[in-house]
Amino acid sequence: MTMFDDIAKVLISEEDLQTRIKALAKEMNQVYSDVEPPLLVCILKGAFIFLADLTRHLTFRHEVEFMEVSSYGKSTKSSGVVRILLDLETNIEGRHVVIVEDIVDSGRTLNYIVRNFSTRNPASLRIATLLNKPDRREMEVPTDFVGFEVPDEFVLGYGLDYAEQYRNLPYIGILKPEVYTKD
Repeated sequence: MTMFDDIAKVLISEEDLQTRIKALAKEMNQVYSDVEPPLLVCILKGAFIFLADLTRHLTFRHEVEFMEVSSYGKSTKSSGVVRILLDLETNIEGRHVVIVEDIVDSGRTLNYIVRNFSTRNPASLRIATLLNKPDRREMEVPTDFVGFEVPDEFVLGYGLDYAEQYRNLPYIGILKPEVYTKD
C-alpha cells in the first residue's frame, strides 16, 4: 500500500498548480517591479514547495527568509495556540514583506503572524497563499495573492501534510477520512 492509496481524490492537479503559480508570479511581478527588493517570508513547513516554484517565475529581485510556526501539531484541526518555532533572522523594519503561506484556514495562525510582523514596522505587508479555505475562517486576514479557493475538506500534498507525511504529493488531494480517524 502506498501513500497514493490514502487519497480520496485529486482536488488540484499538478498542471493546474503550475499554471496558477505562474499567474500569481505575474501578478506579483507587476506589484514589485519598481520597489526595493521585497523579503519573501516562507512559512514552514507547508509553503516550501509553493515558494520554490513561485520564485522561479518572479522577475524582480527579492530575498527569502523562513519562519516556522505551529498551531496544528499532529492534529487535523488547529489548536488555536500559535507558537513561533523559528523566527526571522532579518530585520523587516522599512522592508516590503510578502508572507508566503500554504493555506489560510481558520486564519488564526496568519492573524498572529500579521500582528507580530506589524509591530516590526515593515514598509508594506502582503500575503501570498496557495490555498484559501474561507468556510473555516474564524479570524479575517487580508490575502493579496491567492492561488485557489478550496472546500472545507482535509487537503494535503504539494507541501501540505498530515502528521508530517504526504508533503511530496505533486498535487493537492483530499485525504480519506479513515486515515486520520484511526485510533
